[in-house]
Amino acid sequence: MSMGANRKRAITMVLVAIAFATSQDAIVKAMSGGYPTWETVFFRGLFALPVFIGWLMWAKIALWPMPKQWPLVLLRSVILFSAYMAFALAIATLPLANAVAIYFTMPFFVCALSGWFLGEVVPGYRWAAIFMGFMGVLISVRPGSETFQPASVLALYSALGYALGQMLGRRVAQDVDPLFVANMQSVLYLVGAAVIGAVVLGLGIDASNAPSFAALTRAWAMPPPLDLAVLALMGVFSAISSVFFVKAYQAAPANFVAPFEYSAMIAALFYGVVWFHDYPDGWTLSGAAIVVAAGLAMLWRDAHLQKRG
Repeated sequence: MSMGANRKRAITMVLVAIAFATSQDAIVKAMSGGYPTWETVFFRGLFALPVFIGWLMWAKIALWPMPKQWPLVLLRSVILFSAYMAFALAIATLPLANAVAIYFTMPFFVCALSGWFLGEVVPGYRWAAIFMGFMGVLISVRPGSETFQPASVLALYSALGYALGQMLGRRVAQDVDPLFVANMQSVLYLVGAAVIGAVVLGLGIDASNAPSFAALTRAWAMPPPLDLAVLALMGVFSAISSVFFVKAYQAAPANFVAPFEYSAMIAALFYGVVWFHDYPDGWTLSGAAIVVAAGLAMLWRDAHLQKRG
């Protein structure tokens, strides 16, 4: 498969992943008012598990014996779990768009780490596209004083953790099937959330006086059937997005794929209107247009260089 075809495949994969991941994030935010964060993440892992098992059986991929790279796969899962917990707490506290804006320091981390971690060369025009996209995000959300609280640090850590996870994902995906990588990630989310829940409930921890962590120690509540169905849908979305993210970063250099994750800002604006009735103003729409323009400019430059090469 040619480099151009690989990159087109990577773009398709990452856009599909973003669509499902942003839908999942919107569900997490909607559920954060009634359930502790660890419980929401626990149900995410619980309902994603049968999807993965069925997918693995259909693809005839064995979970045993474990691949030689399993320690790196496990490390990736731990990092991504901690990053997702941090992001879930951030979006429970901050407006969704503000948390997303801080999170989108992630492509900077990816580009900064990809050279050292993967030996990739990051062209200057990609740095320019990333910077342009990030400026578009800032114009869209115009983060104000409400972002300067501990939850902002959680969103920033989630960006760093996610970047590290994707670096590890690209490294192991050369030798390990993406379905196996994503399945271990989902299992770790399930187990990790259960451990946190056991600690919180067992020790009676109460962080209600700390707004950024209050959602973590909210009282356990058994979801009614409708909420349970929504949580099940979140698990399905999680399974699909996890696999497609791994496949996207497997298909093309990480510093090429990462800027396309800015498209999540557009999805966040959509959910803000449809679900949370947060209607965008001219600044928001202008910023979203800049995000789109940044991605298109990078694509045009890549295509131009391929023709010359």
